Amino acid sequence: MLRALATLLLFQCFGEGLSMGLHVPVPGPVIGLLLLFGYLLIRPSAVDSIEPTALELLRHLSLLFVPAGVGIMVAADKVRGEGLAIVVALVVSTTLAIAVTALVTRALMRRQVRRARMNTPSEL
Repeated sequence: MLRALATLLLFQCFGEGLSMGLHVPVPGPVIGLLLLFGYLLIRPSAVDSIEPTALELLRHLSLLFVPAGVGIMVAADKVRGEGLAIVVALVVSTTLAIAVTALVTRALMRRQVRRARMNTPSEL
């Protein structure tokens, strides 16, 4: 478990380093996640060692939002005048996320149907 956790944190650190070093407007953890994804594509056997730890972290994901919630409470006076902008950003981003998810799901379902048709032997 420690090795898997160290691997996850290492990729997050790589992502942070690249984000800061290259001045990319993408958060370091996102870059680290993409690097980890690439690593797992190249070396699929690593999935078995990382998966149990990642699943355990996901089970307790809500605890990881506590520091962010505390940060929002501390900065509440700075955010107070930006209520409308925050609501608009939340509504737009949620709508976009739902729309993209629906489009991707629809495309994958069509692809699955096409593959099923190709694999079904035709009747003579």
